[in-house]
Amino acid sequence: MLKKVASSRLRVGMFIHDLDCGWMEHPFLRNRFSITTEDEIRKIMASGIRSVTIDCTRGLDVADAPTVAEAEAATEAEVAAIAAKPVAPLRTTLAEEFDRALAVRRQAAGLVKTVMQDARLGKAVEMDKVSPVVENITASILRNSSALLGLSAIKTKDDYTFLHSVSVCTLLVAFCRSRKLDAATTYQAGIGGLLHDTGKALVPDAILNKPGRLTDEEFEIVRRHPRDGYDILRRSSEIGPIPLDITLHHHERRDGTGYPDRQGEHEISELAQMAAIVDVYDAITADRCYHKGIPAAEALRKMYEWSKFHFNPALTQEFMRCVGIYPIGTLVLLESGRLAVVVEPHETSLLTPKVNVFYSTKSQTYIKPETVDLARGVGFGGADKIVRHESPDKWQVDPLRFLQVA
Repeated sequence: MLKKVASSRLRVGMFIHDLDCGWMEHPFLRNRFSITTEDEIRKIMASGIRSVTIDCTRGLDVADAPTVAEAEAATEAEVAAIAAKPVAPLRTTLAEEFDRALAVRRQAAGLVKTVMQDARLGKAVEMDKVSPVVENITASILRNSSALLGLSAIKTKDDYTFLHSVSVCTLLVAFCRSRKLDAATTYQAGIGGLLHDTGKALVPDAILNKPGRLTDEEFEIVRRHPRDGYDILRRSSEIGPIPLDITLHHHERRDGTGYPDRQGEHEISELAQMAAIVDVYDAITADRCYHKGIPAAEALRKMYEWSKFHFNPALTQEFMRCVGIYPIGTLVLLESGRLAVVVEPHETSLLTPKVNVFYSTKSQTYIKPETVDLARGVGFGGADKIVRHESPDKWQVDPLRFLQVA
């Protein structure tokens, strides 16, 4: 039986089934192992891991700890309560914005690649090239955020570093917009999001793309990238304090376990806290050479749990409303037995988005794709309901192919 246990209750003899954190946030070679020493428990605590999943059939039990199913049910009930808040209306349809969003994303990825190459050569960032890209991303988000947010889920392992920066910029701009921050602040945050990982230009590719666990020495090299990025960006007098702050502090954590300055809850700026949320969300949903990304809906629920210690809980909940309880691109199972991909949030209920249905689980065959508005009733193109989010791997389907219905 699998149970959720606070790290403070761990004992030698327990079997760790899941450390419940990002791959790059713990010092162990594996996610699953028996605890054989007190030092291993101290390492878990020092890494900022506040809860883990244990397997009671392979190690000691904690009698009063909730099962994983019970813990997930409690989280789901809390997440559902977050959904009841209006979201910003869209100005254009997904179909109208999709091709423009593709072009914007391609332009932005090319720019980040150039910035990284220039940084390796010791060149300053050219803001006259960065500014129009951030403006284009912002304009696309204002017209229809679903297009770029949906595309942010599509990444190749080879181009991850560049596309991650584009996604963080996109998500951060959308986050600022949903919080109704002013245009100037949103623009500066967008620059910070696009350039936040510039310091990774100084990390050897062999380390960035290493398929296995990093050594302690390699991990320390990676952990230098916020400070390195900050130093690189300071070479350009046109880059203001907000992008510099986001670059330096997007790995800080509310409980003081982050880096490089181990800032606490009241020391981290609001925009750096927002960037930290966005950065982790995008990282854990992406496939990397060293880990398989998790579905966006599952990632949000993990973020919600982690916010009790690592992130600002109120900001985390606002981010969940921003991207939707079922984010764009999420695979969901409907009551009708059909699989669908979420393509657009509803303006007043995040539990009833627009979806594109494309697969029947009953016949286990693809069906003619069609758009269904789950907020509508029988006879009005709706009359279905989300049962739960699903893993694409389970059904061996690619929901992102169906973001658009021809």
